Amino acid sequence: MRAAILKAFGSPLTLETVPDPVLGTGEVIVDVVATRVLAYANEVFSGARNYLMELPMIPGSGAVGRVRALGPDATHLSVGDWVYCDPTVRSRDDALMPEIILQGLVAGSQPALRLQRYFHDGSFAEQMRVPTENVVRIGALDEAEAAAWCALGTLLVPYGGFAAANLTPGETVVVNGATGAFGSAGVAVAMAMGAKLVVATGRNETALADLERRYGRRVRAVRMLGNEESDRGRILEAASGPIDCVLDLLPPAASPSQVRTAVMAVRPYGRVVLMGGVGMAGGAGLELPYPWLMRNCITVRGQWMYAREASTRMIGLVRAGLIDLADFQVTSFGLDAVNEAVTHAAANAGPFRFTVIKP
Repeated sequence: MRAAILKAFGSPLTLETVPDPVLGTGEVIVDVVATRVLAYANEVFSGARNYLMELPMIPGSGAVGRVRALGPDATHLSVGDWVYCDPTVRSRDDALMPEIILQGLVAGSQPALRLQRYFHDGSFAEQMRVPTENVVRIGALDEAEAAAWCALGTLLVPYGGFAAANLTPGETVVVNGATGAFGSAGVAVAMAMGAKLVVATGRNETALADLERRYGRRVRAVRMLGNEESDRGRILEAASGPIDCVLDLLPPAASPSQVRTAVMAVRPYGRVVLMGGVGMAGGAGLELPYPWLMRNCITVRGQWMYAREASTRMIGLVRAGLIDLADFQVTSFGLDAVNEAVTHAAANAGPFRFTVIKP
């Protein structure tokens, strides 16, 4: 099969013919039809993000494709099924504290490298080998629709955050950092999950206005100007009542102050979920007042990715029409143009648009 290979950080991906993946028990071979290119893939491949990954590697996290072959333990999958390949792979030998990798992207810890060495290669290839539990049926679709379904990779992240927060229909939420790809998806997901009101924060005035245009009165945008007290006051004013949940999705370039501004707008007994990248590039950590946390019974939770059942739930939201994949603008490249795709993804990042490769 053909595959794009990252041989060294800072080098372009090279297109080569490599052996087809070999099926093992507890695994599925999938023909990759479309795979999303992360907007920050260039930063990973250059080494700037210092991701834990052993090279050479076929990169690419998550894909939409069709089942080519499956192991003897599969009970529902069939050859030919359209599926989503969830890149969030967990170790199977400790249910309480599983190690996690993102297949084709990063190991979450040094011990997780053992898992990465086995499920090493990702989706920038004509085929990929995936753990059975990470292959999720999408249902019938036309091949032309496959690229749009790669939006699952963006939508699932905020869904994981709201699921961790036990978001209940009728609640008011803040999506902090709503003008990026994951943040804008967070607004769409909160709406689909039944939020009464979504306060969308960010610095990009045009993107904030677009969110209000798309979703109407259930979304209220707040432009962050950099002063904690006044920005928090405008968040509270926009909410017009208690804020039940804050989901932070700010990128590494943001400051802890931007996180704290939104976090401390949550009501007593409220919930906060941290899913962004603040601090990953170094610098100060997030400081929150101990008395405020304690006396107001605030729950603060970190969440990396999402639970195993999230992919099935998200597919259900799309099939129900609660999330419209037509909202996303998709630009497609062939595998021969993989480096151009990586460059395009970086230059065209933003709300409701992404880049895919079609091997």
